[in-house]
Amino acid sequence: MHHAPRRHPRRTRRALGLALATALLAAGTAACGTSESPENAVLSTESTDSVKRGTVLTDPFDKPDLVLTDTEGKSYDLVEETEGRPTLVYFGYTHCPDVCPLTMSNIAVAKSKLPEADQEKLRVVFITSDPERDTPESLGTWLRAQDPDFIGLTGDFEEIRAGARTLGIGLEPPVKEKDGDIISTHGTQVLAFLPKDDRAHVLYTSDVPVEVYEKDLPALVEGRLP
Repeated sequence: MHHAPRRHPRRTRRALGLALATALLAAGTAACGTSESPENAVLSTESTDSVKRGTVLTDPFDKPDLVLTDTEGKSYDLVEETEGRPTLVYFGYTHCPDVCPLTMSNIAVAKSKLPEADQEKLRVVFITSDPERDTPESLGTWLRAQDPDFIGLTGDFEEIRAGARTLGIGLEPPVKEKDGDIISTHGTQVLAFLPKDDRAHVLYTSDVPVEVYEKDLPALVEGRLP
């Protein structure tokens, strides 16, 4: 497949993104726990109830320049493969007991409510924070239980961590606890990239319910802010 030449981000744009990344790194890292919105972001909707909504970023992020391995064992260039596509990116791991499966399930349910043509446009990318255990095969099996079209990526941990950091998402190497459990500490944010400029304009924290994704996805697929 022929791809258009890759557009390289300007240094000033990257600097702005990294400034917000620092705030997000401080607020959004947990062992499959919850995270909070950054202070220097603008809420997309002023809520009059207790429902947590998406956050519109004042300084949108560029897509991380990651070339990883998909669930079929093939090389996957995140920037090229998702260029011009509405894209959701999430970092997590398949052995996560709570937040990761719930987040992906919420997205899967919301995606299923879209018209078929819009479902085909949307890219949902799950990048593992535990690549030693999340092999292409095991990652593929886990994701197919959520949605067979979800894209799973694995690879070198340090490369994945560097890519996550450009989005303000913190990852720590998995550690074994005294009871033998292996815990992967990772940021739990979902980043929504719009097709018009391939930049992340909206951030969703782990406490955003499925109803918000159902409301927002139609706009995001069309390239609009929710």
